[in-house]
Amino acid sequence: MMVPQVLATIHLLFPDGSRGRAFGIYGIVLGLAGAAGFALGGVLVTSDLAGLGWRAVFFVNVPSGLIIIALAWWIVPSVPRRVGTRLDAPGAIVLFCGLLCLIGPLLFGHDLHWTPWIWLVMTTGVAVIAAFLRFERWVASRGGMPLIDLALLSDAAFMRGLYAAFFFFFANLSFYLVMTMFMQKALHIPPLQAGLVFVPLALTFVVASRHSGVRARHRGTLVLIEGCAVQIAGIAVLALTVAWIEAPSVSILALILAIFGYGQGLVMAPLSGVVLSTVNPASAGAGAGMYGTTTQIANASGVAAIGAVFFAVEATQSARSALFASLALFALSIIACVAFLTWMRRANA
Repeated sequence: MMVPQVLATIHLLFPDGSRGRAFGIYGIVLGLAGAAGFALGGVLVTSDLAGLGWRAVFFVNVPSGLIIIALAWWIVPSVPRRVGTRLDAPGAIVLFCGLLCLIGPLLFGHDLHWTPWIWLVMTTGVAVIAAFLRFERWVASRGGMPLIDLALLSDAAFMRGLYAAFFFFFANLSFYLVMTMFMQKALHIPPLQAGLVFVPLALTFVVASRHSGVRARHRGTLVLIEGCAVQIAGIAVLALTVAWIEAPSVSILALILAIFGYGQGLVMAPLSGVVLSTVNPASAGAGAGMYGTTTQIANASGVAAIGAVFFAVEATQSARSALFASLALFALSIIACVAFLTWMRRANA
């Protein structure tokens, strides 16, 4: 519920001249916090607060949530409510059910040995999501306010940007999961050290993010494509290192992941601003909601799908083979992101 509001608020509060910089700062914070979270998770698991072990990570949301509430109340200005707006609750329920049927089986399929009914549930999810768009058009035809702005579906640049964002986030969050699992299960690196491996990645992410926003305003999607290329290079170096070295050290892994982090920073910081650049202010909330929903679906789908591949290959072969299979999927997903960014660039030309 919160993610779309953040993007929409940035879109509404900042004029065109400073909106790109605001989105850039948002991207920096988003990526840095995500990488730092792994280091903090390692600290919490290692410290074993009150004997809770890994369960302590869930308590991070309580103080963080309270701080967010206080700061939002104090800093964020009030935005007048648009007269006549109302939530499309039936549409939200239909979309939720469709996503639950599609993503849920990916999360639990391995534990349930991929029984036939798992695939039936996933097929149902695809059908429900397809019906969701028809339902939204029906809501609009009756004078209602659909959950998504149907006019945005005809914005070619925006839709291609959403596809690019989906494949980018599909690969990036799951990358952290797979690397963490590989370091602990195959290399037997303790949780704290495994978390600290991502610190150089976070630093290079910030360095890349600081200048990617400015470059994106002048060069557009070319900067994002360059960032994807750097990420693919980092994946290739990682695959070669793991193939040549039986047990890479923490320092070697940290240096290699720094390459990936630099490429990630080039893309993530300006990505939301570039995708939402064609959306007019009146549709800012709807566009931001679609973008935020797309990224959350991509994150969940990537963790579920690539995680399922990792565990399936590990069960039949080894964690090393599982890593190689996952890295191949990461590279393919980022290549798909590049394809849609290139297509988006043509739509803006």
